[in-house]
Amino acid sequence: MQRKKAAIIFISVLLFVGFFLYLLQPDRNQEKVESVKAIASNNQAKIEKTVETTAEPAKAEDEVKAENEKSITEEIKAKVREVVEGALDLFKKDQKIVAIGDSLTEGIGDETENGGYVGILNHTFEDNNLNITVENFGKKGNRSDQLLKRLEKKAISSAIEEADIVLITIGANDIMKVLKSNFMNVTIEPFQEERLAYIERLKAIINKINQLNPETKIYLIGFYNPFEQFFGEIKELDMIIDNWNEAGKSLTDEYENLGYIPTKDLFSNTNISLLADDKFHPNTSGYKLIAQRVLEYLKESDVENDINEVEIES
Repeated sequence: MQRKKAAIIFISVLLFVGFFLYLLQPDRNQEKVESVKAIASNNQAKIEKTVETTAEPAKAEDEVKAENEKSITEEIKAKVREVVEGALDLFKKDQKIVAIGDSLTEGIGDETENGGYVGILNHTFEDNNLNITVENFGKKGNRSDQLLKRLEKKAISSAIEEADIVLITIGANDIMKVLKSNFMNVTIEPFQEERLAYIERLKAIINKINQLNPETKIYLIGFYNPFEQFFGEIKELDMIIDNWNEAGKSLTDEYENLGYIPTKDLFSNTNISLLADDKFHPNTSGYKLIAQRVLEYLKESDVENDINEVEIES
């Protein structure tokens, strides 16, 4: 039994030594390296396959992350656009309004002597910190033919060239000229004849403004009837005012940049005193109503973002 156990040990040692020498042989060693490489490669393939299987959720997380980053990028772009548009709005706020015409533009009758409806608009813009400047070229007594000539003056033409909006009050003195000549016998006929001439002069005024500045917006402010309170029984006067207002309003169909602002209704059927002591021009209260009406129409223009919340103080 003892001899058999010793033989087994001897054979085991020989096998171990032989196997060790076998590993030391160059060719065999190279084969082992290649075998190890093959095993490693096989294991690597298995590992990669396992990683691919287990990485699918991670890949989904990456996609979510990418989408979030894209969303953030779009949000940043939107903020940039918002800032840029805000900056553009600041430039848009730098507006210029030019008022031309007769005594209603000059502000005759305004007991505060602040320039009538034009002055009220200007103070309103200043009080609301808006960069909207208003230049007043109103002149008492101006008729449409006289205003047409005044447009040739450098100060007025230069202002119109830079204007975003032009406001006009003209024609009341044209009516008064005919009225003075026919006061004892007021009929519609002479006013109808003068009305046709007024339309042609009004067209010439608008054409001249468009020649100076085709980009500007023009508003023609309509007539009110100052005679209603004292000569309401003379119906022809009211018809004359309506006909001349319609003449100005009809031109809005011919000019894309022309708007019409009515005022007749503001002075009709009211117990409030809206006329100055001369019973012809508006007083401060009357001018405030005109300013409010003009402001309503300006809110629809290019400066609507600036003055949309602005109101005339009562």
